[in-house]
Amino acid sequence: MREIIRQKIVDGVRASAPSLTPRDIRVPQVPGKAVAVVGMRRSGKTTFLWQVLGEKLRQGVPREALLFFSFEDERLIGMRADDLQLVVEEYYLLFPDRRGREKVVFFLDEIQVVTGWETFIRRILDTERVEVFLSGSSARLLSREVATSMRGRAMEVRVTPFSFREYLRHQGNEPQQPPELLTTADRSLLQNRLLAYLVEGGFPEAQGISAQDRYQLLQSYVDVVLLRDVIERYDVSHPVALRWMVRYLLGNAAGLFSVHKMHNDLRSQGFAVGKDTVYAYLAYLEDAFLVQSVAIAASSERQRMVNPRKVYPVDASLIPLFDRTGRANVGHALETCVFWELQRRGAEVHYVRTASDHEVDFLARYWDGHEQLIQVCADMTDEQTAEREFRALVEASREHPSATPLLITLYPAPQSPPEGITVRTAMDWFLQTR
Repeated sequence: MREIIRQKIVDGVRASAPSLTPRDIRVPQVPGKAVAVVGMRRSGKTTFLWQVLGEKLRQGVPREALLFFSFEDERLIGMRADDLQLVVEEYYLLFPDRRGREKVVFFLDEIQVVTGWETFIRRILDTERVEVFLSGSSARLLSREVATSMRGRAMEVRVTPFSFREYLRHQGNEPQQPPELLTTADRSLLQNRLLAYLVEGGFPEAQGISAQDRYQLLQSYVDVVLLRDVIERYDVSHPVALRWMVRYLLGNAAGLFSVHKMHNDLRSQGFAVGKDTVYAYLAYLEDAFLVQSVAIAASSERQRMVNPRKVYPVDASLIPLFDRTGRANVGHALETCVFWELQRRGAEVHYVRTASDHEVDFLARYWDGHEQLIQVCADMTDEQTAEREFRALVEASREHPSATPLLITLYPAPQSPPEGITVRTAMDWFLQTR
């Protein structure tokens, strides 16, 4: 084991940082904290670690002070928490002048395969001059129980599939000017790419391949998450019921999800599961980063608990895998992409149900205190549709007067919006400076 670790360290400090599509992901700068890079499988966590390593190099950190060490290696099967100290000891045997004098940076990929790794990380943060970045391919890394065991010693960075800007960057089509300075031809090209993005999504491996290959690839992602990150991890007793629930959630993206209704639907299909099991399944899927649920905006916790939640898949490309309507569900795909962009921008998100039962998709609260009411509608060219969407925003604005109302659409309404409401095309909104 010691010889294998020593060789991996030598290889890890000499490997060149690969050329990758840069991600617009902020890394928190908090001394004494590990940075845990989390997210669904295949969303780009390992490549993001390499991006951070490359940025450290550009800042002048010597290459030998940057150790990239992957635990996804069959030679390390059976490695225990006690063996993790060998990584530290072998590194400093190779570079003794750095111990206690200069800070080094450890990039530890797939560390969650070693049981008890949390205690090791806490200890080296306290005893060594080291900065630590962690990543893993499942929710075992910084899931609820691990966050507890780390005792506040880790800051989470969530990696999601490509945003629209990153999608364009990956293709070499990222605009270099603000949206308002783009030519008509540029805007037409970007609008075309946005429509493609709503279908193809942002998983890095799914870029530039055929629709059939993308379908099979994304299906394999969902299958692996369900099997390894949910069924095996939680010893799920009704895996068929779980898969039925997943098909429903992904096929009805941005729809309302009621535990009571899902419980009744599962029982009608012959699945003997209780309501507590349905609650648990939703929590498992969120822990595995496959979906994210949004509660209603309400003043009391009880209201948030008893009202249905809206559920969004981690990427819009997963919707066609399970949507059996046969329609191109552009509206739900657009709403899903807006939700994840709000997450990337650091917003706390709820949905709004007004007193007269109108729904507004998002109430977004940002870290600096400002709020937005956001309605998403793919096509506003129909007069009745535009009137309905505007009416919901106007009423929600009366109930949330501190929030700025905004409507995001692919195709704007021909008529002017009511006073106080801003309408932006989805393309402009996705590309705006954060």
